[in-house]
Amino acid sequence: MNEQDFRSYIAAFNARDFAGFSKYYADNVEFNLGDRKQIIGAQGIVDFYTGVFDHIQEELEVVDLIVAPDGAALHSRTKFTTIKDWPDFEIWPTVAGDVRLVESINMYRTRNGKIVQIKSGRYSSK
Repeated sequence: MNEQDFRSYIAAFNARDFAGFSKYYADNVEFNLGDRKQIIGAQGIVDFYTGVFDHIQEELEVVDLIVAPDGAALHSRTKFTTIKDWPDFEIWPTVAGDVRLVESINMYRTRNGKIVQIKSGRYSSK
């Protein structure tokens, strides 16, 4: 994947375009949200974000993106706005109106033009 591919992937994610962002995943992609959650498979990621987007509006801003032949590093700022109460959300309990600002470093591994691994780590949360 090249830089334009990654930017298109992020744009599709921000647009909640499931087909648009999931087309970049290998079938057996591994997604690690730090020590909070691990998801295996493209459909698993789609299912996770289907639930998230029912409750939370995410706006991901690219701060820095470095692309290499076998992956990318992304520094992002994400605004999470809760639109529907979710007291049992496994990442953090939240209620409508809550807003969180999170800075993350995300590492992507790619193979044959597809994302095979995502490692996401938060380093700032407000």
